[in-house]
Amino acid sequence: MEKCKLLLCLLAACCLSLTAFSCTQDQEGKNISDKDSSQETREQIATLAKQDDRLSGELENKTIKWLSDWDINPDETGKNTPPELIIFQERYGGTIEWYPCLYEERYDKLANYINAGEGIDFFYAGNSDAFPKGAIRNMFVPCDSYIDFSSPLWKDVKEMNDSVMWKNQHYMAVVEMTGDNCAVIYNKDTIQELGFEDPYLLYQKGEWDWNIFKEMLRKFCDPENQKYGLDGWWFESALSATTGVPYIGMKDSQLISNLADTNISRVQNFLYDLYQSDCIAIGVGNFGWTEHPSYIRDGKELFYPVGLWSMYAEAHHIDPQTGQDGGWKGTFGENCMFVPMPKDPNADAYYIPANMNAYCFVRDGQNPEGTAKFLDCKRLLLLNEEIMEIADAQFANNFTWTPEMISLKNEMNALAMEHPVIDFKNGVTSDLFSLLDSSEYGIRAAGKGVPWEESLSAIQNPVQSMIEEANNSKES
Repeated sequence: MEKCKLLLCLLAACCLSLTAFSCTQDQEGKNISDKDSSQETREQIATLAKQDDRLSGELENKTIKWLSDWDINPDETGKNTPPELIIFQERYGGTIEWYPCLYEERYDKLANYINAGEGIDFFYAGNSDAFPKGAIRNMFVPCDSYIDFSSPLWKDVKEMNDSVMWKNQHYMAVVEMTGDNCAVIYNKDTIQELGFEDPYLLYQKGEWDWNIFKEMLRKFCDPENQKYGLDGWWFESALSATTGVPYIGMKDSQLISNLADTNISRVQNFLYDLYQSDCIAIGVGNFGWTEHPSYIRDGKELFYPVGLWSMYAEAHHIDPQTGQDGGWKGTFGENCMFVPMPKDPNADAYYIPANMNAYCFVRDGQNPEGTAKFLDCKRLLLLNEEIMEIADAQFANNFTWTPEMISLKNEMNALAMEHPVIDFKNGVTSDLFSLLDSSEYGIRAAGKGVPWEESLSAIQNPVQSMIEEANNSKES
């Protein structure tokens, strides 16, 4: 911890010497970033990467093409050049050319680029909607010819990658599982006023579970007096993940449905009980379907489960037009904190909703070798402790996180890596996801007052039919 604090101080000083250039756009609107890490940080990372012999070889083609609604390069959110990109730049002379698109248009854009022969190289699979759908549609290709999952860089995640093979091939390269898919954001002042111990301290003592979670909600919630419980769009799936059982899993390269699993029934009944106790705000009564994350800041809301991406930004950012503070502290308050989703007291381990930090190789990509080298750089970042400490310090400096937040984020990543729960409900077809995600008869319905038995009888057979169709499909 002391070493980490020292690095935080060093990089805060380095931040003062950041090189700045003007920000421009090319003819297709691709952003050319104007931010870089300090030269000292860049040199430190470059030296450490050069000394690590787990990276090998050279690149002839040094550019890889990336299609996404977000840029790996530094952008306007306040981040500097990511350490893995520094490694790629310094070790291989590599560059990432970003092809921007709207989130909703990713697959249409990708199909158009593939048909036009643009040579897009890689695509993010961490949104859980790319696999196995993209393999079935022949948008992605296996990466086995370019990544050796038995190599020193990849052997730690080989078992994980082998568990998500499709037709006995790796259509995804899973760099790691991360625990930032959904965390519980709360206001320390509100918790203190409620008379409960801080959830962060409860987590450290191993006492943060469904029971204390529900007890806090029941004591706090009083909708008629603007005291609201759970807000947001993610808590149903996030709580389900803590059972360790995905709705749609994978076994022996085949999709399987777990809808009838007793653990799924148990978490759905837990959600139904929270609804009956007025502990759920979003979509219920006068609260409506609009999120109110600022209610955390104002003390009107107890828990806001959301991905930690909501805090991967500047702490304070004043909109020049509205004058409102859109930073994470401006939204959630100066004394906000986060914890993992509460542990399922009946589970055999502490499971949390996890993200796959994963990537797919696009069909007809112009530089799969370069993509593999970039992913090697991401793996090296996670394995090289000295580079990882610099990365943590840079992250904290970019987004004004405390050492406790960084430490907890890393603990959540470790939990996700130790007990990964991968749900493919969003990765088969849009029809399957719409059916399961429904608030009328899907996995959200219990939190809106519909008993799980009713939902299960309505969706079990259609879901099974869709899964069997996917399992029997042939890539076209």
